[in-house]
Amino acid sequence: MSCDNPMRRSARTLTVLVPCWNEGDVLPTLFARLEALRCNETRPITYAFLFVDDGSKDSSQSLIREYVQTRPYAHYIFLSRNFGKEQAMFAGIEHVDTDGMVIIDADLQDPPERIGQMADLWMQGYEDVYARRRTRQGEHWFKTATSHAYYALLQAVSNVEIQKDTGDFRLLDRKCVQALQRLGESERNSKALFSWIGFRKIEFVYDRDERVAGRTKWSFGKLVRLALDGITSFTTMPLRAATWLGGVISLISIAYALVITVRTLTTGIDVPGYASTMVVVLMLGGMQLLSLGVLGEYIARIFNQTKGRPNYLIEEDDSEMRRAA
Repeated sequence: MSCDNPMRRSARTLTVLVPCWNEGDVLPTLFARLEALRCNETRPITYAFLFVDDGSKDSSQSLIREYVQTRPYAHYIFLSRNFGKEQAMFAGIEHVDTDGMVIIDADLQDPPERIGQMADLWMQGYEDVYARRRTRQGEHWFKTATSHAYYALLQAVSNVEIQKDTGDFRLLDRKCVQALQRLGESERNSKALFSWIGFRKIEFVYDRDERVAGRTKWSFGKLVRLALDGITSFTTMPLRAATWLGGVISLISIAYALVITVRTLTTGIDVPGYASTMVVVLMLGGMQLLSLGVLGEYIARIFNQTKGRPNYLIEEDDSEMRRAA
């Protein structure tokens, strides 16, 4: 399909970054809607599409390769294995060189048709147009409730303002893209990094759709791990909380020891009960193990960062295909 408009040749350039993993069922619909976005655009915007495949095992790579082959404005990067969505997004961010970038999931829960409205705010001077979900179709109430609780917790322990009920769907100016390109940390949490870099932000409210096809890749365990990654990569508050907890328990222990000493001196030897002894031992043991676990999380991140391994490896990109053509 060709829908080039000479009036847009000097327009702003905007890359739509699509990380995907095993999304073969939904990609044909995604391609059609992206084409409609590009061809129906009346604003002074020229679109480019960048697909980052995170080691898919289904037909995703062949579908992307076929789509990109006849479209000079579309590109792809295939990672050598499944590194994770955060690393796939970072791979795409490192290869964006346009005036702006939109990150959108391949499952079409975030409608591409809203990109133009986000671009309106971008053209008004905002540098980070983040999409906040007003409703979330097809998601269980428990997931919605835990998401609200997570953002509230992250805001409570952070000294940087966190955008609530937002995902990765957002439009970033080149200033933001260049800032993110400088952050080469191995333990990444993009939602936290989007907040950390700052710049002029504005909220864009939308209704999130159900998946067009396929099943979600996010199990409960993966979501819990993502939440832990966000907290431990964004704040040292858990370490401080462990210190405070240890200090409070130490003070209570000293006070209790003084009570026992005074009681022994005034009333004689008092043999404590077995139940109370076990409660105290188990409580202190649990607190110690919890504190060690918090320390272990941060030490593991230090270990991974100091190894200096790349965040991803590329198996193939469309530059090879275009050279061969």
